[in-house]
Amino acid sequence: MTPPAVEDLLRRLAPQALGALVRRYGHFDAAEDAVQEALLAAATRWPDDGLPDNPRGWLITVASRRLTDLLRTEQARRRREDDVARALPAERWLAPPADRRDPDDDSLVLLFLCCHPALPPAAQIALTLRAVGGLTTAEVARAFLVPEGTMTRRITRAKQRIRDSGVPFALPTGAERQARLDAVRHVLYLTFNEGYASTAGPRLRRVDLSAEAIRLTRMLHRLLPDDPEVTGLLALMLLTDARGPARVGPDGELVTMAEQDRRRWRADQITEGVALLDAVLPRRDVGAYQLQAAIAAVHDEAPSAEQTDWPQIEALYALLLRIADNPVVALNHAVAAAMARGPAVGLDLLAGLDADPRIGDDPRLHAARAHLLERAGDLDAAREAYERAARRSMNLPQQRYLYARAARLADRG
Repeated sequence: MTPPAVEDLLRRLAPQALGALVRRYGHFDAAEDAVQEALLAAATRWPDDGLPDNPRGWLITVASRRLTDLLRTEQARRRREDDVARALPAERWLAPPADRRDPDDDSLVLLFLCCHPALPPAAQIALTLRAVGGLTTAEVARAFLVPEGTMTRRITRAKQRIRDSGVPFALPTGAERQARLDAVRHVLYLTFNEGYASTAGPRLRRVDLSAEAIRLTRMLHRLLPDDPEVTGLLALMLLTDARGPARVGPDGELVTMAEQDRRRWRADQITEGVALLDAVLPRRDVGAYQLQAAIAAVHDEAPSAEQTDWPQIEALYALLLRIADNPVVALNHAVAAAMARGPAVGLDLLAGLDADPRIGDDPRLHAARAHLLERAGDLDAAREAYERAARRSMNLPQQRYLYARAARLADRG
């Protein structure tokens, strides 16, 4: 088994290695295959041999040699051996290529490359999550609520389109950059969410993913400091991630926000996130990420759970609903309304989501209903809802928490 430290390092280096290969030699799909083989070799050898002096250079070298083999095989089939020999001189593969660029530049270029306008938006986001965010195909499939096989085919087609487009490996400018920016922001948002609240697996959080999303969003913010939604997205990530240390108990168990020790929240991230928000909100060009950041700030600045300004949060979610047709936003609005005006109000709003196929069978909907039923005093119905939510959850700590809540209500009954 690969040690966590090596696994985290490989995840961080993978998009940098892929970006380096694509920038130099093109062939996105073949480059990704070569990098995956290099990552497998590193995961096998590094735990026993120790880390090389230059892990990134090691990956690029091994992946480059594999890419050479792949391209030579492909070109041989097409009778282009001479072209390959001229385009890929053998001596360039013998050592890590000299690189005067910041490796982070390649990750950002790769991010925009995956959001190529030749791809439909869903494919842009899926490919970026896979190539830059480091999510597995199964994780990307869960983010889109589709079968893994469907997502595999979607990602494969996306890589083929990029290959066929012949687009250069460079940051887009002007109108082309703006056309890709929505997808870039959305994929960073999804990557962060998967890291902060994992949809499946043995851990509540995947700190590597959320940290990578924040790192890439900081890079994007440095590139586009005047984009209000990029600023809002970075603020949202920082304000949300600030609560991360208190969200997980000593044994990996879920700790709800109402039960968290707020002294463990990261004050520096809250300060930075609020400052970003204060700088951008007066511009009056308010988008979805800024509104979500404002909601996170209200939570973070409350001295205690009891002193949370729920009417303000409800109002902010109502504004967000006007610009975002998102059932999760509607769910959160219902919970905020319940906290501000009573559980009956929230339960009525949740009832309207049952027929929405995007969330009707989602564990979050059943868990929210269970919480509001418990607050309303209907303990039997709350217990059944907690159990329904637990059966549908694929995250083990969350599942254990939901079953424990159900068992506690059964004991009270």
